[in-house]
Amino acid sequence: MADPTFKRSVILLTEYSEAGAMGFVLNHQTEYLLGDILPDVSYSEIPVYQGGPVAANTLHYIHRSPEKISDGIEIWDGIYWGGDFEQIKELITNYQINESEIKFFMGYSGWTPNQLDEELREDSWIVANKFEPDTVFSNNEQNLWKEVVISLGQRYAHIANFPENPMLN
Repeated sequence: MADPTFKRSVILLTEYSEAGAMGFVLNHQTEYLLGDILPDVSYSEIPVYQGGPVAANTLHYIHRSPEKISDGIEIWDGIYWGGDFEQIKELITNYQINESEIKFFMGYSGWTPNQLDEELREDSWIVANKFEPDTVFSNNEQNLWKEVVISLGQRYAHIANFPENPMLN
């Protein structure tokens, strides 16, 4: 994929329907911490990721703490999208939730109806239908892509060792 936004990206789809698709890039951390974006939240050490190129001025989040955050939508076993933002701000301020439980994104990745299907037919994406919440909430962005590719099995494992720019090899 030529778009640098998606270079070695791991994307978690949160929505897929006839209306289109939406997801978040899990492994492109921005230079911002949550406190830079939300100054009324005292705990500023939680990193913010670039969710994608669409609506880059919006903040989104996924979490794995439904017992702490109500109204989230379960998008995968143990992974929730959204929820009560006032609860989240209070949990963060009181150090009751951390970056291993919640992940924030500026913007999102979006596809119009049939766009993602067409990109899949063109082999623009490698799809994994199985992953662990620990992988999704990893803050090791350098190795996340590599780990996901290796987890796809022998057919793709060799790709994990390809240099980013083969011309420099």
